[in-house]
Amino acid sequence: MGDKMLRCYNRGCGQEYDPEKNFSDSCRHHPGAPFFHDAYKGWSCCNKKSVDFTEFLSIKGCTVSKHSNIKPPEPEKPVTVENEENEKTEEKIAPIRALMERPPLETAMTEIQPEVAAALKDTIDNLKTKSATLECEADANELTVGTACKNSGCNYCFSDSATDGNRCRYHPGVPIFHEGMKYWSCCQRKTSDFAVFMAQPGCKYGQHKWFKDNSDKKVVQCRYDWHQTPTSVIVSIYAKKYHYAHSKIKVNPVRLQTVLIFSDQENANFELDLELRGIIDVSKTTAHMFASKVEIKMVKAEPGSWSRLDLPQEKVQPVRKINDKDPDKSNSTSDADFECFSLDDIETVNQGLHLSEMSTTKVNLD
Repeated sequence: MGDKMLRCYNRGCGQEYDPEKNFSDSCRHHPGAPFFHDAYKGWSCCNKKSVDFTEFLSIKGCTVSKHSNIKPPEPEKPVTVENEENEKTEEKIAPIRALMERPPLETAMTEIQPEVAAALKDTIDNLKTKSATLECEADANELTVGTACKNSGCNYCFSDSATDGNRCRYHPGVPIFHEGMKYWSCCQRKTSDFAVFMAQPGCKYGQHKWFKDNSDKKVVQCRYDWHQTPTSVIVSIYAKKYHYAHSKIKVNPVRLQTVLIFSDQENANFELDLELRGIIDVSKTTAHMFASKVEIKMVKAEPGSWSRLDLPQEKVQPVRKINDKDPDKSNSTSDADFECFSLDDIETVNQGLHLSEMSTTKVNLD
């Protein structure tokens, strides 16, 4: 009899059976496949599972049939493994994207309507601005009696008499107020009394100046910075008390132009005109005006990182007037140089005595 015994290969059975006594209810087994997932062991046919392996093996079959000595087929490998192997063998290379054609710098500009913060609007609306000209002042191009000389420090007014031809005594520099002291950058006669400062006579003689020219327009120096994300470029201009209604922000695909007007400083202005390093989407450009800065967000028209914000522009040397002195022949600093910066920005640096100077200097040790 033992020679006739066969092993049942149905999952969950594994008993030996006599083929002559193999009936339709002899075998209890699991027709499904075992699965192991998240510490659980179970059968796919009856969804019975357990975290204990011994208990998993003792789960009774859910189907009754005859014993079978034929091994069931092994479960197929997941399709994902084959897909991963195919992806490794057949790597698809993304096509190289062609660069956009760069528009010309002279493309028409679009003015951006910024969102104005309530704090800035309240500050400007309540600010008493200084009038650049008196209400009773006549036409600027017409010289009338009483017109004041535009040179700093000169109090003479046009009288339509012979005295109008006298020499003008004025200060070519700019006024500086620092740590309670008042003085002119050209002569630096310091005083703490404002009346004494205003009464200081000029340090240079010249001709009276009856009309203002374009060079008299005051310029405000503002600091600006920028940063970028994969999709946009953000420019921040740090300024306070600029007039939100008179200031303008314009862009085209490769250019940013910003003009801030400071009405409390006789309509002084700050201008920023840049040729952008990359190309932007003008329709998606936005701007916000805050109490302490202007923030301009420009969306990139094509992906990629900008190495810098703008393209360097060629500096054109200004045309020198015939009467101007040659700067190469003069070792002294001209008066106009003082108008470009404030003396407060200069830091004194003690460089000490160089070794080359010590070697050439005889020191009496006695």
